[in-house]
Amino acid sequence: MNNVYDIWFSTIDLSNNSKLEILEKYSSKQIYGFTENELNKLNFNENIIKRIGEAHKFKLDRYFNYLEKYNIKVVNFKDKEYPQILKKIYNKPSFLYVRGMIDNLYADNVAIVGSRNATSYGQYVSKKIAKELSDRNINVVSGLAIGIDKYAHLGCLESNISKTIAVLGTGVSNEEIYPLQNKKVFERILENNGTIISEFKLGTKPEKYNFPFRNRIISGISNKIIVVEAEENSGSLITAELGLEQGKDIFAVPRKYYIKKFYWNKQVN
Repeated sequence: MNNVYDIWFSTIDLSNNSKLEILEKYSSKQIYGFTENELNKLNFNENIIKRIGEAHKFKLDRYFNYLEKYNIKVVNFKDKEYPQILKKIYNKPSFLYVRGMIDNLYADNVAIVGSRNATSYGQYVSKKIAKELSDRNINVVSGLAIGIDKYAHLGCLESNISKTIAVLGTGVSNEEIYPLQNKKVFERILENNGTIISEFKLGTKPEKYNFPFRNRIISGISNKIIVVEAEENSGSLITAELGLEQGKDIFAVPRKYYIKKFYWNKQVN
């Protein structure tokens, strides 16, 4: 059952770092009970006090209804259910919103990420690798984007032995599915005992700056990362860089054009 104080605290409009710093010292319930004077005495800065005050005015009734309607679990980083592997990363999410099977987050997970402008070769490769991983009881993690992400999820779903995990840069309710053309994939993930997760509260829109934060979770819950047809300065390369910082093994599948070019140059030289 969700902790009402954790839910309330997760809705406060503060950075993840600020939430982590506060929760290292106090529980959500304690923060909820502090008066403004007490917060001042504890040396909370003006912005934090203001945000906490605004959160007290936030009506949670409708929020609770959405959590219940979609069977969404809110997990504090202090909870036993919070994945241990994710606790090890820098700026770990203070909260996770989880739909589906939370146990999938503790399994042997491999991320497959790549270009939104995937070639037919990239689509084929990501789907094939995902299926073969799934056949070997390894979960596939991706970001539910168009292109490589979509086919990685589909490959895992095709096997139906292991499960796929989608990490979002939005909220996790049905009203926030992004991109909308992946709605059927979203639904199939939940229908097949997969998992949808996000650190963002319900109602969060797909803002561009959300996705680098999303990417650190993709790499964080994965033991290895496979990058397919990543483009320069893409989110996939951000995921790979974060994975390297986290000590993960990184594998790459370039575009078929570059593979042909490499072997051609090798033969010529």
